Amino acid sequence: MNDPGVKYSVIVPALNEEKLLGSMLAQFNQDLVARHGIEVIVSDGGSTDRTLEIAEAGAHRVVKNEPYVKQTISMGRNAGTSVARGEVFVFLNADTRIQDPEFFFSRIGEALADPAIVAVTASVAVYPEEERRIDRWYHGFYNWFFYMMNRVGMGMGRGECHVIRRESFENVHGYASRIVAGEDYELFRRLERRGRISFVRELLVFESPRRYRKYGYAYVTASWFLNFLAIFFLRRSIMDEWKPVR
Repeated sequence: MNDPGVKYSVIVPALNEEKLLGSMLAQFNQDLVARHGIEVIVSDGGSTDRTLEIAEAGAHRVVKNEPYVKQTISMGRNAGTSVARGEVFVFLNADTRIQDPEFFFSRIGEALADPAIVAVTASVAVYPEEERRIDRWYHGFYNWFFYMMNRVGMGMGRGECHVIRRESFENVHGYASRIVAGEDYELFRRLERRGRISFVRELLVFESPRRYRKYGYAYVTASWFLNFLAIFFLRRSIMDEWKPVR
């Protein structure tokens, strides 16, 4: 049920994220939360490190995976929405940092003032302090590509940041729990039947480059592309597990 005092429910799935979760949650300071009507929810997948302790200190609500059933990220996100009170769901990863949180929430509010828009997504880059030239080129291209795909009507959004109207999310029954990777594209395919998805290029969020450093861009890109094809043609992911990098 919506709470009139909460507009945005920020939902953060997490699993053994003690290294980065604290700084991620710290960006939602009291002034920002009060001005924009924000609640922060951490949906824990069954962490065995200090993630729960950090979440309980920095989030408004924590959803625990009490049975410790192995979750996909889709399951974690959906679980977070079960306690959410806002009219807009903002899905961010546990390593996601917003470049300018004040501008971010003001701008998505402007975008969602158009009732035809059901979801908003943003540009992504790696942490500035860890950025290399290849990171800048790679993410610059991907941001342009995702922007163009949305311009031609193929709704796409990077998994680091999804902003979705609660009503639209519930109407399509949320993320497909069975999908291990590519769940973002699969959800947006269903959402675009109900309205427009806006890729707001001037919105920027940062992610850790840890996966690219471990596996390299060629491997990560190939994994994304194969999952894209599997979802497009078969409506399932090609991978059985998306291995975490911590």
